Amino acid sequence: MRIQPDLSLEAPLWQTGLCRVAGLDEAGRGAWAGPVAAAAVVLPPAGQKLLELLPGVRDSKLMTARQRSRWAEKIRAAAAAWAVGWAACEEIDALGILPATRLAMQRALAQLAPLPEHLLIDAVRLPALKLPQTSLFHGDQRSLSIAAASVLAKTARDGRMQELDEQYPGYGFAAHKGYGTARHQRALDELGPCPQHRMSFAPLRARLPGIA
Repeated sequence: MRIQPDLSLEAPLWQTGLCRVAGLDEAGRGAWAGPVAAAAVVLPPAGQKLLELLPGVRDSKLMTARQRSRWAEKIRAAAAAWAVGWAACEEIDALGILPATRLAMQRALAQLAPLPEHLLIDAVRLPALKLPQTSLFHGDQRSLSIAAASVLAKTARDGRMQELDEQYPGYGFAAHKGYGTARHQRALDELGPCPQHRMSFAPLRARLPGIA
């Protein structure tokens, strides 16, 4: 799988007259704490110019925090429209992580006006929406729009986890962003869970007496 996304998925849609093509991706699905974030990014049908404007944009997992921060600014400047949606840890526990991820994506899309004409989504479908959509495995490594969304979702969520680190000190949220690192596990053993922990996740349930 290539690591440098391009516009080979967007270009055919643009050529049919669909100018508002949105890429969507999430951040935080696998974390043990905090919300899940989803971003929607509509890039203008600018072809080669976009590739020249955003040459460093790729799957956010393959970028450093400094790179993500730098390119997030450039994405927001280049995009025709963008938005970030959220689903809280309480919604994750109530609905499950996949429905909550879909909810966050729908909330991101609801902020866009007019709505996109086609969605390119990383490995998720949104059956509640009637919008035409294409779900792509490793979409953030194939589509520049999805990669851009992955960067905005990740930087937004990292910022939120830094805020939660101040509200709930001792867990190290600013460092591990809520994922199940050894440091996070030690903090849970010492402090127990806080209101930002996803109690429906097995590693959290295992730490509650009397809950299997």
